[in-house]
Formats: sequence, C-alpha cells, structure tokens
Amino acid sequence: MLIEQIYTGCLAQGAYYIESNREAVVIDPLRETTPYLQRAARSGARIKYILETHFHADFVSGHLDLSKKTGATIVYGPQAQASFEFKTAVDGEELQVGHCTIKVLHTPGHTMESTCYLLKDEKGHDRALFTGDTLFIGDVGRPDLAQKIDATLTPEKLAGYLYDSLQNKIMPLRDDILIYPGHGAGSACGKHLSEQRYDSLGNQKRHNYALKKELSKEDFITAVTRGLTPPPGYFPMNVMMNKQGYESLDKVLDRGQKAMTPEDFEAVANKTGALVLDTREAPSFAEEFIPNSINIGIDGNFAPWAGALIPDLNQPILVVSQKGREEEVITRLARVGLDHSLGYLDGGIEAWKASGRPTAKITSISAKELAVIMSIAPIHILDVRKASEFAEGHVLNAINIPLDHINENMHRLDKDKTYYVYCAGGYRSMMFNSILRARGFNHLIDIHGGYKAIRDAEEISITNYTA
Repeated sequence: MLIEQIYTGCLAQGAYYIESNREAVVIDPLRETTPYLQRAARSGARIKYILETHFHADFVSGHLDLSKKTGATIVYGPQAQASFEFKTAVDGEELQVGHCTIKVLHTPGHTMESTCYLLKDEKGHDRALFTGDTLFIGDVGRPDLAQKIDATLTPEKLAGYLYDSLQNKIMPLRDDILIYPGHGAGSACGKHLSEQRYDSLGNQKRHNYALKKELSKEDFITAVTRGLTPPPGYFPMNVMMNKQGYESLDKVLDRGQKAMTPEDFEAVANKTGALVLDTREAPSFAEEFIPNSINIGIDGNFAPWAGALIPDLNQPILVVSQKGREEEVITRLARVGLDHSLGYLDGGIEAWKASGRPTAKITSISAKELAVIMSIAPIHILDVRKASEFAEGHVLNAINIPLDHINENMHRLDKDKTYYVYCAGGYRSMMFNSILRARGFNHLIDIHGGYKAIRDAEEISITNYTA
C-alpha cells in the first residue's frame, strides 16, 4: 500500500495518490493531470477511482480531464449533484482498490456533500482518513461557503451539521490513524490552519479545539462562525465549474501559449479589451512595465490573488512573464478558472521596449527615505494588509485598505493626492499600486520591503491602536 501527498503551495492544497497491487485512486486532483498520470505510469498502475471530497471552491479540480484520460470513475459522496457522469457513493460503502479498501464517510458541514475517505489496509485495519475540508490540522472547514449556492444553508446550520459529523463519524475512529487534510496554512477554506500537512487523529483530539470532548454543540457553532471574513469572490464560480464542467486544460494551454510580437500583442489588447497581466517580481515591474498592465507576481500566492483580483472568469488575459514560465502562468490561472489567456508577449518587456513602445514606472522608496519624508510634513500612508495584520501593528496614522477589498474602497481615495503604500514585504503593495495606476491614480509611491522594513528601521512610529 502506497500513500503520496501531492502538495501545491500556491493553493496550500493537498491531493493524494493511493496505490495497491497496481490499482490507484487520486483524491482531490488539481486541474493539470500530468503529475497523476506520470505517477501511475512509474508503477504500471491503473487509476481506478477519482475521489472528490466535495465541490471545491478555491480551485478547479482535474476530475473531468483525468477521468477522460484514464477511464477512472469519478466519485462524490451523498447529495452531490453535477452535470456530468459520476458515481454517487453511499455512506458506509466500501470501494476496493487492489488489496485495500476505502470506506465512504459522509460528513456534511463544510458543504452538504462533503465526504471523508477511510483507507483500510490489506488486513482490514484503519490506516488513514482523507478529510478534504471537513477536518484540517488544527482547525475545521469554514461553514459559510455553501450559502453562495443555497441561501437556506446558513453558516449556523452548516456548523451544526459539521459538529455532528465530527462527533459521530470521526471522533469514534482509532487515535493512531493518520489525518490527511485537503489544505494547510494559507488556504482561505479555514481560519487557523496549521503548517503541518498531516497528523494522527489522537493528536488532533488533544490539540484541535474543534475536537475537544467538552465542547458543546452551541459553543462549537459559535467558535467556527466567529470572525469569518468574506470568501474570495471567485469561490462560487469555481464551485459551479466543478459541478457543471469546463473546457479541457489542454485546450486552455494551447490557446494561451501563443507567442506574440509587440505589434500583435498591442493589437489583440486593443481589439479584445484583454487585461495585460505582468507576472514578474515586484521590483522589476516597478522599474518598467506596459502602461495599464497589472502586476501579480508568479513567485507568490499567484493563483488565489489572480482569482480574487480578476472578478470576471471570462476576462481575456494577455501575459507578460519571465522567459520560459509562460505555461506555468497559464496553468496556474486555469487552476482558479481563469481560462481565457490569449497569448503572451514573446521576448517580454525587453521586446516591448525594443519596438519603441512606451513604458511606465512606479516610484519605490526605502523605509529610511519614508522616515525622512514623514519628518518634514504629514503624508498619506496606505496599509494594504489584512485588517488582522493592521490591528497587530501599523504605521501611525496609516489608512487600512486591504488589497482583498480594493474595488469597494477605491472611492475613498483621491487621484490628486500622493499616497505611500506598503504591505508586509512588497508583494501585495505592488499589486495594489498597479491596479490603482491603471485606473488613473498617478501619484503612488511604493515602500520597498513593506512593514517588515519599516519596523526594522526603527525610525517610524508604529501602533496597534485601530479605532
């Protein structure tokens, strides 16, 4: 029996490959099928089942493409409804995989179809539980996402279902089984996920607040619904893609990997209204970029931020990237349903400049330079981190406008004023600056190194007072 976790840091997502006697299953696959196909090929194994723990909101699953390429049966738990052919597993049903067995445990709460899969070895002993978004290491799945699909499923109602699922289906299991969750720290599918990627159930019973024996149902509901922030806007759209189907990733990649000259790139942008997405690192973008382009650096939480900041999944996109990373960009966009990449600038920004076309830049200054400017006269400072980060400490008199909520807060800013913008380290502030710059805010100055550099400089007053 073989268990492999295939973890993707950008999405903080864990997919799983399980194999026994040359039969395999894949649990919660990402959209690109190659890693799973190659893994099965190395062992000469046949992928028999594709097990989905629920209809994912934070990424587009690879279940459809993988099924078409392997003939594997797609499996969902009870109450799942979709527009494609799949097997609806019955609670308690057992699926045979080689010499092993996988038992279906219906665990509604995160969503109504949420299901865990209990792996039994050749002797019938419980070995591992694949929990999807029902149970994380240190936390549980948020109970407010299904409401976007069905308004009657309030967070309180789903939290109640989740409590029952944990108490009746998971808590009775042996302490020595391993818990393999669908996400780790960094995912928006939970509030306080651990950096650990798996743990024993016994350890979680001792340390996970949601599994404490003394926790009443009422207290559990209060705990898991308290402090929920609005989920990213693309979540409901990803759910619908996972339920209704989507275009093959092969076609998305074929369309998006079209190399364009600067002339063609500009012509397509003007004709289609495509968003020019520059995925280079923030300092390189600040130095020179195509006017009106948006920066989301590929070396970071690229896909979640692209999904959060590009509200229309049908938005045509033209890519500017580092040479050789075009396919990676297009793949990672498709992971969150942004399927309409039309091509990329061949030769990148250097080719654009060589063609004689104009570039723009965003001024970036150090924390020490900011301190000098602040000592001369009052200035307008924007902190674009999350409200929770802002509350822990920020520059005195800074205004908090989280990048997540840039669109609804843009009206608070004056295009004629100069703003000094910072985040934690510079990644988010450049996204913020590029979006505002494309919308006519021409007096933006980025603080290089962000709050970390400001705090380390010890020359600027900071506070945790948020009123």
